[in-house]
Amino acid sequence: MTMLLGKKVGMTQVYDEAGRLIPVTVIQVGPCTVTQVKTSQTDGYNAVQLGFEDVKASRQTQADIGHAKKAGASPKRFVREWRLPAKADSPYKAGDSVTVSVFEGIKSVDVVGTSKGKGFAGPMKRYGFKGFPASHGTERKHRAPGSISSHAINAGRGGGLKKGKRMGGHMGDVQVTSKNHPVMAVDVENNLLVVKGAIPGSSGSYCVVKKAKSLGV
Repeated sequence: MTMLLGKKVGMTQVYDEAGRLIPVTVIQVGPCTVTQVKTSQTDGYNAVQLGFEDVKASRQTQADIGHAKKAGASPKRFVREWRLPAKADSPYKAGDSVTVSVFEGIKSVDVVGTSKGKGFAGPMKRYGFKGFPASHGTERKHRAPGSISSHAINAGRGGGLKKGKRMGGHMGDVQVTSKNHPVMAVDVENNLLVVKGAIPGSSGSYCVVKKAKSLGV
């Protein structure tokens, strides 16, 4: 299984053999506990459920506490599933611990995280709109979106907006998948994975790290 849960530690920089400076992200990956193994006979599909980072029982529901207890584990703060092929058997059983060592020998990974929340943003910041001219008669419309609808482009439906129209609104705080990050180092002793470039989210945010689909080997 080449998927684990982790937490973004932060960013730093390293030098390669040619002396070039490379920005990298340090991720604390695992150890993860297998909290449940799902099968097509009992659940309708095959999957391995992983939990990361212990949490106080007082901060969890009784259902979550009981679920973790079945696997002989403590309640976990971050839980996700890894789907397996229809006829594949899980290499793990409930209660097993999976470490960052599964990424040894893998060249690149995909990282799924939650992007930083930016609050309410206008169309210029949110979508890169050009905006109106900065001078020559423009008055109080410099960052406006421009025309948002007309009867002509909504023939037969009135002048209502089309779904998906790009306008101002909440920006960020959504799930983002950042693909094909080269793996720079795997520190099994400290459960750290160092990847090239930036990943979604702020320091301390949780993420899912898995083998890259397109370039990972």
